[in-house]
Amino acid sequence: MRIGIVSDSHDRAAMLATAVTDAKQAGAEAIIHCGDVIGTNTLRPLLATGLAVHVIHGNNLGDPGAFARIGAATGGLIHYHGADAELTLAGRRVVVTHYPHYGRGLACTGDWDVVCCGHSHEAGVDRQPNLKGGHTWLVNPGTVAGLGAPATWILADFDTLTFEIRDTPPTNP
Repeated sequence: MRIGIVSDSHDRAAMLATAVTDAKQAGAEAIIHCGDVIGTNTLRPLLATGLAVHVIHGNNLGDPGAFARIGAATGGLIHYHGADAELTLAGRRVVVTHYPHYGRGLACTGDWDVVCCGHSHEAGVDRQPNLKGGHTWLVNPGTVAGLGAPATWILADFDTLTFEIRDTPPTNP
């Protein structure tokens, strides 16, 4: 199962929609957004893709009530999880948090197969040793909006646990 992982869209709806469309064309079956969406209008264009979107709010909270309402109005196509999310996708235990230092701590527990985070606007994929003697994938897609860093997102294959950092294609303003 392929998953598109994005973060830090900061109300750049066109860039987010472009990355999600690219993810769908690459075979993604769902999207994880690691926070800093800010407004629900940023998410509305994603409905056209038909992909389930799992979203947390990050440190730029926006309007949690509006996020809950858009989730209900979309029949659950957009899943608003609050500050963090615990998911099972393709049989993988996944946790989504906004902050990289929380992500690293969660990865160290060994309770998760994949930990997704954002906030730093720096894309990276790390194989984090954990307390159970194995490793956990710590995945940060950077900023899909290209704010202070290259515009990036990640295409993940949860069957093979492989991750590819991709550039967000440019959009017309």
